[in-house]
Amino acid sequence: MGVDRKFLLCGLFFAIAGLCLGIYMAASENNTQMPTHTHVMLAGFVISVVYATIHRLWLPGLQGRLKSVQFALHILGVLALATGLFLLFSNTASEKSLAPLLGSGAFAILLGMLLMTWMVLRTRPLS
Repeated sequence: MGVDRKFLLCGLFFAIAGLCLGIYMAASENNTQMPTHTHVMLAGFVISVVYATIHRLWLPGLQGRLKSVQFALHILGVLALATGLFLLFSNTASEKSLAPLLGSGAFAILLGMLLMTWMVLRTRPLS
């Protein structure tokens, strides 16, 4: 399975998770998880689908491990960030104890974006 399809499937998974969280918040009339919902939908769903599109349309000929590294950085970063935010806003753990998880998740997402940018810059346009 190509990285483009992996990103698309993960993005759809994050969309389902984010929508379920949104429905739960609406039904319970408790919006404390709004930051988690927002990060799952934007970083998890939207950026993953954008990455799937970029990999499919602009990077199909790019070979090597960079694609897999970029995929792992982004997905693991989103999972770490979403988990940390969920624990934080459910008052399950303190911000101080979650700082390493939140920081590493955000940094992994940033590294994934930087790597994507680098791959796009070094790849010649198809047309």
